[in-house]
Amino acid sequence: MHIPHLQRLPIKPFEFLYTGILASLHGLALPLVGLFSLKSKYQHSLKARFLARKHALDFPPTLWFHACSFGEIKSLQALLDQFPQVPILLTTTTQTGFELACATYAKNPRIQVRFLLFETLLFLWRKDLAHLKALVVTEAELWFNVFRLAKSVGAQTFLINARISKRSYPRYQRFKGFYTRLFKQVDHIYAQTPLDQERLATLGAQNIQIFPNLKLFNPPKVSHTYTKPDHLIVLAASTHPGEEELILKAFLALNDPHARLLIAPRHPERFAEVKTLLAHQSTAFNSLSKGFDLDKSVFVIDKLGVLNDFYPLADVVILGGSFVPIGGHNPLEPAFFGVKLISGKHIFNQQALFACVQNYALIEPEQLSATLANHAQLLPSFLDTHNHQINELAHAIYPTSL
Repeated sequence: MHIPHLQRLPIKPFEFLYTGILASLHGLALPLVGLFSLKSKYQHSLKARFLARKHALDFPPTLWFHACSFGEIKSLQALLDQFPQVPILLTTTTQTGFELACATYAKNPRIQVRFLLFETLLFLWRKDLAHLKALVVTEAELWFNVFRLAKSVGAQTFLINARISKRSYPRYQRFKGFYTRLFKQVDHIYAQTPLDQERLATLGAQNIQIFPNLKLFNPPKVSHTYTKPDHLIVLAASTHPGEEELILKAFLALNDPHARLLIAPRHPERFAEVKTLLAHQSTAFNSLSKGFDLDKSVFVIDKLGVLNDFYPLADVVILGGSFVPIGGHNPLEPAFFGVKLISGKHIFNQQALFACVQNYALIEPEQLSATLANHAQLLPSFLDTHNHQINELAHAIYPTSL
């Protein structure tokens, strides 16, 4: 069998200095790695990343995909499904991302899941990457030596779902020299929006195309189907402190005895807090933990991972995290079900996703009561892929597989 030649890239002064600094930091961090590994959240990821525990690969990959955490791993599924016969290495940096990847691809013998080695340890994989055709990195996982390793074995390099938020852009600009060098290692970039494309270009990125967020191509999964009532259902999704009271006030102002408000707090530690708020306001409510029962005006969704089950019930969805400066939450999942969508204006973390949604109301907190009262005039939301298909991205990454 012919083994492709592994190109030895000359180590330039910058790269020597960069790797030297990382090696020093790696050594200094080892005591902290040991300490934080005592926490269940990090006990596997830190040892894998910084001590190369269980790093060995089962087979040489043809494609290498890297995604940071749970959400990014989830977004890759539709793309990975385009390569059913291709040996793949899938890496991540968080425990939740690793667990999701392992659970999703446990029965797929062509996909191996590993924690991403820290940059100073990547050389341990080099001998297994002789047949690598492409490295595909998602969003903002800009590891210089990851791209450089892929280039050294002759692979094409891709940055997909690329984005730079308004909040993080000044930090990128402060280190423009570094990112300019890094982007020289990236052959193809697929930005989520024209604004992301513009920001990336100012940092030295080239060969940038627009491709919408991959989440558009992963329909939300419904685990339980409920019967939709005939009356108005308003769902307050992923709410944060201060938002429940605002939404409850707007809902009660409808003065509709048949309407129902479903509240899904973003964090489980706030379930009790929201119930206390309702009790203090003498608002009758039921909760999912005691069964599905909409005979009272308010229903608290006090379980995790079930929000998609309730979007099909809703006529109107009010997205949380947007009426307070949190940054908003994913609008794609409710839009998939064609609900009437209302959001606050604090959506700085989700602007790229909102660009893929048609028909939504973006309002100030004081406008919520009037907007909800006029919900009949709102148009149903829907997703807009701008005529892009997931197979066109797959074909660009590895055309001979399709």
